[in-house]
Amino acid sequence: MKILVAGAHGQIGQRLIKAIADSDHSSIAMIRNAGQAPEMTALGAHETVVADLEDDCSDALAGVDVVIFTAGSGAHTPPEKTDAVDRDGAISLIDQSVRHGVRRFLLVSSMNADTPENGPEAMQHYFAAKKAADDRLKASGMDYTVLRPGKLTDDTGTGKVALAERLGRSGDVTRDDVASVLLALVDAPAAFNQQLELLSGDTPIADAVEAL
Repeated sequence: MKILVAGAHGQIGQRLIKAIADSDHSSIAMIRNAGQAPEMTALGAHETVVADLEDDCSDALAGVDVVIFTAGSGAHTPPEKTDAVDRDGAISLIDQSVRHGVRRFLLVSSMNADTPENGPEAMQHYFAAKKAADDRLKASGMDYTVLRPGKLTDDTGTGKVALAERLGRSGDVTRDDVASVLLALVDAPAAFNQQLELLSGDTPIADAVEAL
C-alpha cells in the first residue's frame, strides 16, 4: 500500500519512514520544505512531497491508500501553534483525505485526550486540540485508528508494548516502538475504527496487535 506520512520530518515520522522502507509498503514523506527531501530519501522514503497541512494537499493525497498523521507541535509550544498543527492541521488533512477517497487514516494522539480538563493545567489546551482532531477522524467515515501513546521517550525501542483500548495506567513508550506499532496497525483489521492506548510493556508488538 502507498502510505502518506504527514509530519515525516518529525521524530516519530522519521522512524516510521525507516520502518516502512523495510516493509512491503511504500511511503510518501510529506514535508514542509524541499530542503528536507534529501534527508527523507536517505531514510528510505519512496517519494517526497512538499505540502502545508492547512493548505491544499491534493498533490500529496493523489493515489494514497493510507494516511498516517504523526505531525505535532509538541506539548510545550504556544497555544496558537498547538491549534494550527494538532487541531486545525489534522482536521484539514482528515477532511481532504475524505474528499480524495482515502479509506484508511491513522492518527497519533495522546493519552488523556478524552478528558483535557483533568490533565495538568499546562497540558489542557494540548489535550483539547488532540481531542478535537480525534473526534473529527472518528466521524469521517474512513477506517480509522486513533493511537494514544503515553509519554514519549528517545530510548531504543524494545519491540514490546502494552496496547489496548484502555490500559488503566499511565507511563511512557519509546518513539521507536510507536513507529513500529503504527506500521503494524496499518493493515490490521482488528484495529479499524478503534481508539487504542499504547505504553511500554511485555508483549511483542506483533502479538499485541494480533490480540486486539
